[in-house]
Amino acid sequence: MADFKDQMNRSIRLEASPSRIVSLVPSQTQLLHYLGLKDEVVGITKFCVKPEEWFNSKVRVGGTKSVDIDKVLALMPDLIIGNKEENLKDDIEKLESIAPVWMSDIDTLESALEMIAQLGKIVGKETSELINQIEREFSRLSTYVGQLKSKQVLYFIWKEPNMVAGKGTFVDDMLERCGLINATTINRYPVVDEEMDPEVILLSSEPYPFKEEHLKIFQNRYPNAKILLADGEMFSWYGSKLKHAPEYFIKLLQQIQD
Repeated sequence: MADFKDQMNRSIRLEASPSRIVSLVPSQTQLLHYLGLKDEVVGITKFCVKPEEWFNSKVRVGGTKSVDIDKVLALMPDLIIGNKEENLKDDIEKLESIAPVWMSDIDTLESALEMIAQLGKIVGKETSELINQIEREFSRLSTYVGQLKSKQVLYFIWKEPNMVAGKGTFVDDMLERCGLINATTINRYPVVDEEMDPEVILLSSEPYPFKEEHLKIFQNRYPNAKILLADGEMFSWYGSKLKHAPEYFIKLLQQIQD
């Protein structure tokens, strides 16, 4: 028996090392796969598309904000893993009657690394090598960014209404680590107007799937800005994906500087 605190300062008690886990967050599902929990993870969401092998073989328990409580119950989990922003409070409260629910709360790289370390302890897997690798890669990014001139950016996550990632979000922290200045000072995910004049517009691949066809639309709206598509997973998946993010950011910054 062991007691753990999650990132929302909630206590959970596990009778033994978890052997039937339901993950309600795509990036954390990918982390569990990285840690080798093939047999232990029994349920995921319909948005947990990576790894593809799990997406095709694991039971899907609805969406991140529309969890099928009965499907989770049928899986008889001994641990459910969620996230404060990704999942609804009402769903989490219902799931707590089924099994212990460990919640992450992530808005910075540091809190992401803390999540990785804490989940490693809960599932009995070593995470120090992964954390060290992520820290080394972000240190390399920092060195590269130090040579660049900062630019103002809007990072769009949705179309009609046109929503961007604002302050206090994980995306905002990633933008800052890229040496980019968020053109909005509003917290969370505000709707923005076309009166703003950022130097760069990034159109994320998720949650809204911006594509090439949207580049011209936004160029007309923001004629002075450089418009680029951005890999949303690199900016918002805060699990094992982080070890690849800095290399991607450097390539993106090279496009921005051209």
